[in-house]
Amino acid sequence: MLSLHPRPFTIAFSGAAVFALATVASSFAIRWVIDNVIIVRFEAGDVATGAVVTGFAMIIGIGLVRAVGVVFRRGFASMGMWRVAQTYTNQVLDQLVSQPLGWHRRHADGDLVARAGVDTEATVSVIAPIPFAASTVVMIFVSTIWLFLTDIPLGLLAIVVFPILIATNVIYERSVAGYFTEAQERLGKFAAGVHESFDGIQLIKSYGAEDRETQRLTDLAGDVLTPRITAIRMRSWFEALLDLIPTLTNIALVVIGAARVQSGDVTVGEFSSVIFLFTLLVLPLRLIGYALSELPRSMAAWTRIQAVVSEPVEADPRRGIAVADAGVGVAFNAVGFRHADAEHHALYDITLALPSGSITAVVGPTGSGKSTLADLAAGLVAPTSGHIEIAAGQRSIVFQEAFLLAGTVRDNIEFGTEFSDEAIWEALRIAAADDFVRGLAGQLDTVVGERGVSLSGGQRQRVALARALVRQPALLILDDTTSALDPATESKVLENMRTALATTTVLLVASRPSTVALADDVVFLNAGEVTGHGTHDELLATHDDYRELVAAFEADRSPAT
Repeated sequence: MLSLHPRPFTIAFSGAAVFALATVASSFAIRWVIDNVIIVRFEAGDVATGAVVTGFAMIIGIGLVRAVGVVFRRGFASMGMWRVAQTYTNQVLDQLVSQPLGWHRRHADGDLVARAGVDTEATVSVIAPIPFAASTVVMIFVSTIWLFLTDIPLGLLAIVVFPILIATNVIYERSVAGYFTEAQERLGKFAAGVHESFDGIQLIKSYGAEDRETQRLTDLAGDVLTPRITAIRMRSWFEALLDLIPTLTNIALVVIGAARVQSGDVTVGEFSSVIFLFTLLVLPLRLIGYALSELPRSMAAWTRIQAVVSEPVEADPRRGIAVADAGVGVAFNAVGFRHADAEHHALYDITLALPSGSITAVVGPTGSGKSTLADLAAGLVAPTSGHIEIAAGQRSIVFQEAFLLAGTVRDNIEFGTEFSDEAIWEALRIAAADDFVRGLAGQLDTVVGERGVSLSGGQRQRVALARALVRQPALLILDDTTSALDPATESKVLENMRTALATTTVLLVASRPSTVALADDVVFLNAGEVTGHGTHDELLATHDDYRELVAAFEADRSPAT
């Protein structure tokens, strides 16, 4: 992680090293002041002004140097940490954007969001204390030399605490790592559950399932809580030991140091400098412990990020689509498709050629493969066998469930591409949406709310249709897009498209007979196979399954007697 942005971390480590050296130097200053100012004043009753000034200069000067080291250490460590967080977030987002639809269908949205957010923050949490912890290593090395030069027995007693603390850290890290890994995995599942719950809030409210959903999320949160409580309990014991060991060592230093002073082996200044230096080392030693205590959680989160970032990007299905011959809007050549882990194919040996500028309705019973055929034509998924050819130009798809952003009508139609007002209004006119948009308070600049909550289902469908139409696609795929429209509006929309988009091929997944009757021809799918292809009237006359399906649709929509 540090190698991602070496410059700020190099400066942070340099500042930390200056702080470490100044910390050791401060103990020398304390020793000099005690032996040459304080003791002299007590014993002689007077002290030279120059000695006082020198003592003040040493303490203040070293303090200022330490302060500068702290500023550079903290400032650049934080800067580097958030730059690493930004890098990892961008890497995850780039990977999510690059993966095709089939990959996303195999992963929970909430878990992916957690990896880009919660896991990133947990990953970089270990970085900020690392420069300080590293400076402690320098401090320990230099102070060990200084302690031995001052007094070997006191030095031995002071440094014996270091391997004890390191051993404690290693034991803790190995014991707690598994719990943090489990907690991060469960946190991802919890995030996926929360995302799903808020995404389906309308359904939950409609069915009065608030208590059930609350209990489900409570159980998921409890799954996160269990390993975290275990890890935190272990961490509390670990931190208690970090306090206890230096405290006991300090007591031992005072006892032995007092005896060494009494025997005349060390001066009061030397003894005070040892105690002072060891006291200064306790906090940095805790920083090493803190860094190591954060390491298991950081490692668990980093592993989850790498699982996404290092996964190979699957081939873009759109690149497997060839350019069709002149006059052909879309052609399926022996196309088959099977969903991942499915036993049977969703589509078998589909061979179709639809002329440019035609409106073709795809009809079939539930589960016959209509939406899969639309996804294949849009290049959202790749065929398992065969290949697809499409006329050169833009492809646009409008789904049955229209998705709108929380921005304005203009934002939802432009969707990242700028269009003139004239082009937007023309697309709205073709989609039979211009009248209701003109009636909105802000017209194109009206905020529609999250998922277009301020609009009706039919209005959302027409805005989504306008989003596709403004791009003037060569192939327009409508996956039961007009299901929320009344027959008159639906007829108007299709006639507008027929007039305004004469060269656009329209592939229309439909279920209503009124919609099917407006198409130039009809493709009938049954159990993943094309069993009929012709006009609506031709199939009614020659295809029993088609006739029965249309009759069932009509009966379903006729008033009860």
